[in-house]
Amino acid sequence: MRIALLTYSTRPRGGVVHTLALAEALSTRGHEVTVWTLARGGGFFRAVDEGVRLELVPFPDVPGEEVGPRILRSIALLRAAFRPDDYDVVHAQDCISANAVDRCIRTVHHLDRFTTPELAACHERAIVRPFAHITVSAAVAAELRAGWGLAPTVIPNGVDAARFAAAEPIPQRYPYVLAVGGIEPRKGSLDLLRAYALARRSRPDLRLVIAGGETLFDYRAYRAEWDRLALSLDVHPEVLGPVAHDELPRWVAGAAVFAFPSTKEGFGLAAMEALAAGVPVVVRDLPVLREVFGSAVLYGTDPPSLATALLRAADAPDEASRKSGRELAAAHTWSAAAALHEQFYRRILA
Repeated sequence: MRIALLTYSTRPRGGVVHTLALAEALSTRGHEVTVWTLARGGGFFRAVDEGVRLELVPFPDVPGEEVGPRILRSIALLRAAFRPDDYDVVHAQDCISANAVDRCIRTVHHLDRFTTPELAACHERAIVRPFAHITVSAAVAAELRAGWGLAPTVIPNGVDAARFAAAEPIPQRYPYVLAVGGIEPRKGSLDLLRAYALARRSRPDLRLVIAGGETLFDYRAYRAEWDRLALSLDVHPEVLGPVAHDELPRWVAGAAVFAFPSTKEGFGLAAMEALAAGVPVVVRDLPVLREVFGSAVLYGTDPPSLATALLRAADAPDEASRKSGRELAAAHTWSAAAALHEQFYRRILA
């Protein structure tokens, strides 16, 4: 099949990681796969297998541009460049790319609530306009059924478990809690800061490290609130910003505990990667994360319970849980995900 996978960025966000890994796995299965994206900041954050064709649409930065106009410009540029007649399957991975084409399959990774009018409209159109839907968990599928009357097919994420399992930990002079994804509302960053401050009372040697943070949105006000809270709590996290693709597994493998207090998720890929590295994981108690992780992680609902879980994970790592976590991550392969996508595409084409 001639397959176009569309995403909105070249930077290391979860949906972009998913798109590239799926493209490579489908290419390995003999399909002609092209990834279309807006070239935000240049090429992709990592090398892509030569069997996958890349179409990078230039997206120059406009200083001072607000989020709403940036969304509209993103859609317009991708729409103008895309060639739908070249493909048997057009598969969009996010609301921007789904708005840039007239007819597509859509993977809904998670559902958001936006207040910016352009974003809210983009989000709604990207759900109702596609003619077929995939989700990466049953919990998100249930949200689509309840809210829009849709019946999506569930195809779980794959995980590059071997890359994280083989990682050599970053040498550190102190144990640290690691969170990946930057500082933003959906990642529960303020709750993590409060939980860490509570945990630090018992473990003053424990540091907090934040990695990642490439995003389309403007979270400067939230980051300012986070900085004020850190100052008031007298804690001093280490904020790495975007981490090189080859370095991220080493930071994950070196963590005493991986924190994942997101308020919304579709699957939890970063947490699954931490399990692959054998690192104890603490997540927010969400239905989707209960579905995906079961007993392989520890749960919290608010800063005090998250702090308790962080301390338990850091003080007494459970070897049985680590083993089950590694096994869970290894069971989610991109090869299996690609095979299920192939079956889905063939049903649609038939």
